Amino acid sequence: MKVFLIASIFSLMTLLSGAQTMDELVNDPDYIKTVTFNLDPEELLPVFELGDPITLSFDDVIGDEADYYYQFEHYDYDWTPSQLFKNEWLIGIDDARIFNYRNSFTTLQPYSHYMMRVPNQFTKGFRVSGNYMVHIYNSDRELVFSRKFMIKEPGAIIGVDTRRARDLNYIQTQQRVQFFIDSQEITFINPEQQLKVAIVKNAEINSPLMNVKPQFNVGNRQEYKYDALTSFWAGNEYLFFENKDFRSPNVNIDYVSLNDLYEAHLYVDGPRLNQEYTYFPDINGNFLVTTLENEDITVQAEYVDVHFTLDLQEVKLPEGSRIFVTGNYNAYQLQDEAEMQLNENTGRYETTILLKQGFYNYRYSVMLPDGTMDHGLISGNKWQTENVYSILAYYRELGGRYDKLIGIGQGNSENITN
Repeated sequence: MKVFLIASIFSLMTLLSGAQTMDELVNDPDYIKTVTFNLDPEELLPVFELGDPITLSFDDVIGDEADYYYQFEHYDYDWTPSQLFKNEWLIGIDDARIFNYRNSFTTLQPYSHYMMRVPNQFTKGFRVSGNYMVHIYNSDRELVFSRKFMIKEPGAIIGVDTRRARDLNYIQTQQRVQFFIDSQEITFINPEQQLKVAIVKNAEINSPLMNVKPQFNVGNRQEYKYDALTSFWAGNEYLFFENKDFRSPNVNIDYVSLNDLYEAHLYVDGPRLNQEYTYFPDINGNFLVTTLENEDITVQAEYVDVHFTLDLQEVKLPEGSRIFVTGNYNAYQLQDEAEMQLNENTGRYETTILLKQGFYNYRYSVMLPDGTMDHGLISGNKWQTENVYSILAYYRELGGRYDKLIGIGQGNSENITN
């Protein structure tokens, strides 16, 4: 009864405060770490089938067993809140406390590991497909962090092809994506209005290419064979390190020291802008928590201060530029700890990020003075780079009030053609 009363109060407060807009969603605070869905690292996007169980887990490195509450919201294709009432897309209630948590043990860094799973005794599941977000609040009704995810229903077959740029000015630096959407039994009266697509490179769900219209159709098959419109900067393979043994150097770690916590000092990175492309396997920006000897990595894996150092050498950035360590370890957020600072004594850029043991991909991204991001200014853009491009297809029925996610297709530039 007490839990139900708390959930009801949270629901009322949500109605009074209104839906969160994308501009109101904040970067994770520095005490929230390792936010993950129950997906393999090869699954770059959090896409679930309608009816699948969904688990979100995260660590609070304050480790004081704080109370956290979860809330869901349903969104349209463009990530604006949908017109549906909550009972039209949610089975059960949300705004409930996360009861499933455990404290770390045998670790220098104390933390509490939380896990929210649907279905549970309050939230039974979701009625419709589309875009969703889970919001995590503390007991003071403050938004702590949010994560996007998508729920798919059967409907369309999507074929994806990756090709080199046709424009000779970009043939060495860009990749273009061509695809088709076969809607099977769904017949579009007006495909340009009813069918919408989002193209996502790797796991960069916050910066999709949207509003791409079909060029022509053959029956229920819509064709997208653009050249420039669906081109992407190729980027470069992600840098990586592994510290599953936090006491000694592992892959791409120079040395390890012990202060209050273990500290892993990575080898000094340099710009790859003018270097020849070199292939090495990565997981396209993702990460995986792993250890050598602990049986329960959720509460026994150690947190380590990882030191990143960048020597720009001959690369000159525009005055006022800022450099960030980016990757899916924090959903590509531009957090304070991810920003590199110039060490006047060495002339190198440095930062330290607290990360759980594991295998991590990362890159150096530049925020230009105008606020735009350039991910290739330091790493370069190489047409041979292996990237995964995901096509998300959304469908709105005539007179419908929300966008259904009816298909996802993926293409890998490892098989790129001219």
